[in-house]
Amino acid sequence: MRDELSQDIFGTFVPEPSHADPVRRAQIQMKHPLPKRFYTNVTIGENEGGFAILLDGKSVKTPAKNALVLPTLEVAELVAAEWAGQGEEIDPGTMPITRLSNTAIDAVSQSLDAVFDEIVLFAGSDMLCYRAEAPKELVERQAARWDPVLAWIAEAHAARFILAEGVIHQAQPSEAISAYAAALERHRDAFALSSINVVTTLTGSAILGLAFAEGAFDLDDVWSLAHLDEDWTIEHWGTDAEAQARRESRYREFAAAASLFTALQSRD
Repeated sequence: MRDELSQDIFGTFVPEPSHADPVRRAQIQMKHPLPKRFYTNVTIGENEGGFAILLDGKSVKTPAKNALVLPTLEVAELVAAEWAGQGEEIDPGTMPITRLSNTAIDAVSQSLDAVFDEIVLFAGSDMLCYRAEAPKELVERQAARWDPVLAWIAEAHAARFILAEGVIHQAQPSEAISAYAAALERHRDAFALSSINVVTTLTGSAILGLAFAEGAFDLDDVWSLAHLDEDWTIEHWGTDAEAQARRESRYREFAAAASLFTALQSRD
C-alpha cells in the first residue's frame, strides 16, 4: 500500500479519459489494466475550504496533484460512496462524480471564464431552436414539447430565442444571448459550471442545461426533451444494442452531473 496518495489513481492508471462509448471504454481498459484496490476504509474529513475523501486516513488527490476538496458534505458523500463501492479493482468508469470533481478542481477552476463563455456560445446555436421541416408529426411534436421550454426562458429570464427550420445557422438576437448569460451568472462556480457543462453537452442544449439548474424541469424531462428526435427515429426505424448501450452510458454521465449539481445546493 502506498504511504500517501501523491499519485492519483486516475492520473497514474488511466492516462486516457473514460470514454462515453462502452466498447471504446472497454478497449481503453484492456490496454491499461485496472489497478487493485489498495485501501480498506473510506471516510470523510473536514479540510480547509471543504471536505476531503480519506482512504485509510490519507487524502485523495486529483490527477494534477491538487487536494480533492469537495464543497459540501453531500458532494463528499457521493464521492466517498464511489470509492467505497469499488471491488478488488478500481474502475474509474464507475466513478463519474469523482472524475467530474477532478475536472472542476484541475481544469474548470483554472478557466472559469472560458467554460462560462463556452456554455453561452452553445446557447447561440441551441438544439431547441432548430426545427424539422417535415414530417408533420415530428414538427408538431417538437413544437408541443420544445416551445414550453423556450416560453419558460423568455418569461423567467427575458431571453427570447428565435426558431429556424433545417440546419442552416440562425444567429440569435444579442439580447437573448446577453439575457441567457445573465441568468447563468449565478452559477459561475467551478463545480456548478462543470455540471451544467456536462448536461449542456450531453443534451445539445444550453437552454436545457439552465432549465435543469433552475429546477424548471426535472432530470427525466430534460433527458426526454433532449432525445425527442432520436426517440422519434427509434419509433419508426428501431435501434440496435450498441446504440442503446451508448445512450445508457451517456445517461449515467448525465445523471452523475445532475446528482453533483443537486448536492451543491446545500451550501446556498
